[in-house]
Amino acid sequence: MTASEPPTSAFALPSDVADLVDATHAFVRDQVIPNEPAPGEHLDDATFAELRAAAKTAGVFAPQIPVDLGGRGVPLQHWSPVFQAAGYSANGPAILNCMAPDEGNMHMMNLIATPAQRERYLRPLAAGDVRSAFAMTEPHPGAGSDPNMLRTAAVKTDDGWVINGEKRFISGAYGAAFAIVMARTGGTEERPEATMFLVDTDQPGFEIRRPIQALERAIAGGHPYVALEDLRVADDAVLGAPGEGFRYAQVRLGPARLTHCMRWLGLARRALDTALDRVNSRELFGSRMSQLGLAQELIAQSVIDIETADALITRVGWDLVTDERSGIALSSVAKAHCAEAVFRVIDRAMQICGGDGVCDALPLAQYLNEVRPFRIYDGSTETHKWAIARRAARRRQQAVEAGEPFLAEAYGWDH
Repeated sequence: MTASEPPTSAFALPSDVADLVDATHAFVRDQVIPNEPAPGEHLDDATFAELRAAAKTAGVFAPQIPVDLGGRGVPLQHWSPVFQAAGYSANGPAILNCMAPDEGNMHMMNLIATPAQRERYLRPLAAGDVRSAFAMTEPHPGAGSDPNMLRTAAVKTDDGWVINGEKRFISGAYGAAFAIVMARTGGTEERPEATMFLVDTDQPGFEIRRPIQALERAIAGGHPYVALEDLRVADDAVLGAPGEGFRYAQVRLGPARLTHCMRWLGLARRALDTALDRVNSRELFGSRMSQLGLAQELIAQSVIDIETADALITRVGWDLVTDERSGIALSSVAKAHCAEAVFRVIDRAMQICGGDGVCDALPLAQYLNEVRPFRIYDGSTETHKWAIARRAARRRQQAVEAGEPFLAEAYGWDH
């Protein structure tokens, strides 16, 4: 076990999950990493298909998917070490079919899709036969950090719904077989109601428009604009219940935030291992780099970031299972912390590796490009901190109103 390898035994994993973690680590090490493209390039389709087939043969494909859909059925509270092992390569999660946006879509659909929707959409997605997209974000002044600004609207008709609107930054849209589209279906301007719709991307009225070139490359299908113009869908396209879209979005976003943290934490471990190999093999000023205080400080801070992120992810994973409301709120804390921590770890690894760290001699610069957008995706760090602070102040106010002592009273403050 290396200094940055996850201590799976400390999490008291069931033996079958612990075995899967080991198998996933071995698969990524022995088959994925040797086939990684050069930094900045994409894995070619033929190699991707071969590796997916190999993952199925190795029994590591779709670890989070229920067994009846062809996955390994790992419960959410034990996803983290598996996803981290997959994320040790930037290509690993996609090959193992646990990459965004498909992973989040599959999780939500497994909870709320009808039997017919499961067969038509979820089963082929779980098998890796198709890809999907999640269409919620819109151009300004539409929905972004504030979902209540949703502008895309769906109007009920006698035989279904008509959807009109524009979306942007729809990850995975190129090549996706279907999209989950969020649209307003009622409510007020301040508090709209929304509904989710399952939409085939090849039907009239769904048009993929200009691309958005982002820093990262790991999410297949890009991040383009999508136009919805008089898009007609039947009633059976509604995912879940009409008007419950925002509630379902939270069901999706809580675990989806966390799985982003898991995958990128795996990549941070890879970056730290790269830096550790450097300091253990290089000498400067008459000493190994590992014995120099400046390098030790960077390494120690990275280990601290990785371990605190790992512990927080584990806590939130359990909360999402035992107390979903608490877990969703705490997932905001995990997302804000992990996005920043992972970025710091990879940035420090680049610093330790010097010139090789900032060029294509090592993949560290590409890793930094992959994780930098995560500080914005799924809610920027600043937005999450705003929400975290508001929840903390509200909880404390409610506690004081319920009889907890007002601790500032000794200072003469009036409450």
